[in-house]
Amino acid sequence: MALPINPMDEPRIYQQTLLQDGLYDLLENDKLVDCTLKIKDKEFPCHRLVLCACSSYFRSIFLSDLEESKKREIVLEDVEPGVMGLILKYLYTSKINVTEQNVQDIFAVANMYQIPSIFTVCVSFLQKRLSLSNCLAIFRLGLMLDCPRLAVSARNYACERFQLISRDEDFLQLLPSELAAILANDNLNVETEEAVFEALMNWVSRDMENRERELPGLLDCVRLRLVSEDYLREKVEKHKLISSNPELQQKVQLVWDALAGKMPEVKKSKKESGGAEKDGEGEDKEEEEESLLPGILNDNMRFGMFVRHLILMVNDTGAVAYDPLGNDCFVASLSTQIPKNHASLVTRENQIFVAGGLFFDEQNKEDPLCSYFLQYDPVSADWLGMPPLPSPRFLFGLAEAENSIFVLGGRELKEQEHTLDSVLVYNRQSFKWGESESLPYPVYGHATVSHNDVVYVIGGKGDNKSCLKKMCAYDAKKFEWKELPPMKIARSLFGATVHKDKIYVAAGVTDDGPDRLCGGVRHRYQQMVRLWNVSPGAQLSQPGVFGWRAVRHRRFWHDASGGQRRGRSQRDE
Repeated sequence: MALPINPMDEPRIYQQTLLQDGLYDLLENDKLVDCTLKIKDKEFPCHRLVLCACSSYFRSIFLSDLEESKKREIVLEDVEPGVMGLILKYLYTSKINVTEQNVQDIFAVANMYQIPSIFTVCVSFLQKRLSLSNCLAIFRLGLMLDCPRLAVSARNYACERFQLISRDEDFLQLLPSELAAILANDNLNVETEEAVFEALMNWVSRDMENRERELPGLLDCVRLRLVSEDYLREKVEKHKLISSNPELQQKVQLVWDALAGKMPEVKKSKKESGGAEKDGEGEDKEEEEESLLPGILNDNMRFGMFVRHLILMVNDTGAVAYDPLGNDCFVASLSTQIPKNHASLVTRENQIFVAGGLFFDEQNKEDPLCSYFLQYDPVSADWLGMPPLPSPRFLFGLAEAENSIFVLGGRELKEQEHTLDSVLVYNRQSFKWGESESLPYPVYGHATVSHNDVVYVIGGKGDNKSCLKKMCAYDAKKFEWKELPPMKIARSLFGATVHKDKIYVAAGVTDDGPDRLCGGVRHRYQQMVRLWNVSPGAQLSQPGVFGWRAVRHRRFWHDASGGQRRGRSQRDE
């Protein structure tokens, strides 16, 4: 519903519309035209008055004593005729068709010819379209065109999603000053400072020869007093670029001293200032100015370090978050995008993905039927569309390893509903789907967990629709499957999670009906011990709990009772 117009503004709006329409009518009928802009082989007749009123660049030309101010024809370089045509039409009509394809060109021309109204239109357009794929490019554009409003918006967007953008190619191409503006920001959404240090070293390693000399200045952006002492000793101090550089070693020693309670002395410098006049006499005063501590000693916590552990429950209408400590429940997201039949995953970086349902991809002419693939954005509380799953299926497994997401087995979302053994892999750096080595056997309704870059597939049902005891593991580093000892009880549609190097499974369905026993498998890879056992006294209060899973992962516990759920726990807290 449109807001009512203030009666006091009606005369002004009417006059502005009348004036604008009158000027455009004069232009269209070639009346009182006293200027022509020539761009390449294209000519644009216009009025000097309009150009002067809207652009300080043209105003300085036409009001100067230069010979050019008297010419009727003004030749413009470094601008495309099509872009200038859009800008001139806007000056006369307030209408302009800004698109993702032309916004950068329009922005640059508006900046070059100092047309603030179009500059503001472009800034607003780009702010509304910030995304993971363009935020760093827009940040650099804002800096290049000296537009703080745009640069700050894009930088804040990137900082809020630092874990994602730090793996992007655009991040690795940032200039040192641009990188420092991000790494030094208090709003960086990281749970540990270790992630900031690793992002910096990845950036340096991309061009070691030219970037190594930037490291002393950039290391000040990392708050090393917030990392653990073990990490500082093993990963920072022993890093080859730091251990070989005396200046960097000295900075690390400052951190060790600060952790031991010994802070460097802050020297006070004196500065002279023109004094105020007193009793008619001017006198110079000396003021003491306190120096700041070295940036590397900054111990202010980042935005992402103030986290809560939540249970997130996802279904086809939205997501509800529950805070067990505060006994507080709230709506995390309302969305109609989540399919009823879906699987969900929490990654090590605390990202939440959902896959499933049926989606018709018009761009894929060969095989248009796909499944949805969505990622939850906690900043905007919305689900982001990702490249769709190329092979539609249901009752499949979802897991992660080696910075990739695996879709394992399931049944085809087609008339025959064949049981699948295929494995799809989503590369989170290239944003593309591919295929991996197939499962040793077709399976659906199984549980999947991942631990130390190994994906485990447990139970489920085979082609004969009977429950399976089988378990197999995929080593994402060696690209090979290996069968492991089976469970004691064959089951499907059950929950599974990892806790202290054990995989726990619970509930689900057996061939005889619902099951409520909990079981555990112990994995000690050093001794190659693999044993199944039933946890003593572990029994659910009610049978018939299907397809659930409780996973604690840093900020989220994640449950998806409206569909399948899959996940992993990275650390015990």
